[in-house]
Amino acid sequence: SHKIKVYLATTIVATPATSLAIVKKKLAGGVMITASHNPAKYNGYKIKGWYGGAALPEAIKVIEEHCTNLEKKNFSSKNLASLDELKKKKLIIDLDAKTMYINELKKLVNVKGIIQSGIEIAYDPMYGSGIETLEHLIPDAGILHNVWNPGFGGTPPEPLPQNTKEFSDFVVQGKFDIGLVTDGDADRIGAIDETGRFFSSQMILCLLLKYLVEVRKKKGDVAVSLSVTSMIDKMCSRYRLNVIRTPVGFKYITEHMLNGNILIGGEESGGIGIPSLHIPERDGLFNGLLLAEICGHYRKSLGELVADLEKQFGAHKYDRFDFHTTDARKKTVLAKAKKGFSNIGGLKVLATVTNDGYKYHLEGGAWLMIRTSGTEPLLRYYAEATSDATVRKLIDFAKKL
Repeated sequence: SHKIKVYLATTIVATPATSLAIVKKKLAGGVMITASHNPAKYNGYKIKGWYGGAALPEAIKVIEEHCTNLEKKNFSSKNLASLDELKKKKLIIDLDAKTMYINELKKLVNVKGIIQSGIEIAYDPMYGSGIETLEHLIPDAGILHNVWNPGFGGTPPEPLPQNTKEFSDFVVQGKFDIGLVTDGDADRIGAIDETGRFFSSQMILCLLLKYLVEVRKKKGDVAVSLSVTSMIDKMCSRYRLNVIRTPVGFKYITEHMLNGNILIGGEESGGIGIPSLHIPERDGLFNGLLLAEICGHYRKSLGELVADLEKQFGAHKYDRFDFHTTDARKKTVLAKAKKGFSNIGGLKVLATVTNDGYKYHLEGGAWLMIRTSGTEPLLRYYAEATSDATVRKLIDFAKKL
């Protein structure tokens, strides 16, 4: 109604499909309505830049200020034209963004090679916007929850072990070699191996980096958030690549993608972008297909590939615990975290990083991180060590705060 031409997707689409459409159609920006990986009640408004990635903080600030001014003026939708009128005036144009996205994935990933390798793939879009997509690329894939359900079946659509038990059983019972799972708007990735074991996106990020460097012969800097595994640092040291650590939030990684030579960027929650091949955006399906391509290339299962990684770079066990709490208790925990600790779970604290919550580097390469969520009323505890038992000790220490 304000004379701005808008392309409107004709189907439910993944966030990376929206971002891709911006680049392909050379648009000024884009909007995605989604709760992303959060429960359905947190449905929100994602803004995308002209480059096909998350809008940067300075752009968001301008939009927020503008929205505040509109609210003060009691902005009303009463005088807006109808959808049909705007379509007649060509101010709203239907766009099949999903087909555009599927065709791009065919170019980016060796789909033919994946099919010829005989690898059996399962996929769980978690009732999210990844539905009705993979079958157009891998016709024989086994797909669970491939229908529209705006409540996500009552489970938050985030690829975590506690949310993927049904899919894990589906993978084992169907004798699949690899299970791929994406979140509500299909920009985050998780994976299940042939035994039903959940693999964190930490290991997925490491596998993708190894493949990009060793097989696809790519180079560049690696941008990761503070909560990402320290295996990345070891890998980059071996490959002679520069590591950039950012606060948690893909927008910080996007800034580096736009301003530097980034090979891959990622966060521990499954958001991985590969601007050296694709748009500067997280893309769960693309990363999942690339993971299947890796399994096909090495003729190895996901479990075997991760075992190879650990032989090369050592064991890196990881876990995260989300603690729903009150503001008062949150402040108490953060006050204790700010004061600091000399010892955590029997391990000496060697250094503390405070540019996003509190990250404590411990002896033996272990670490614990405490921070608040940017999207939900909760605290997040992250831990990494060489054994699952030590990780549990670190998380238990945080819980007792």
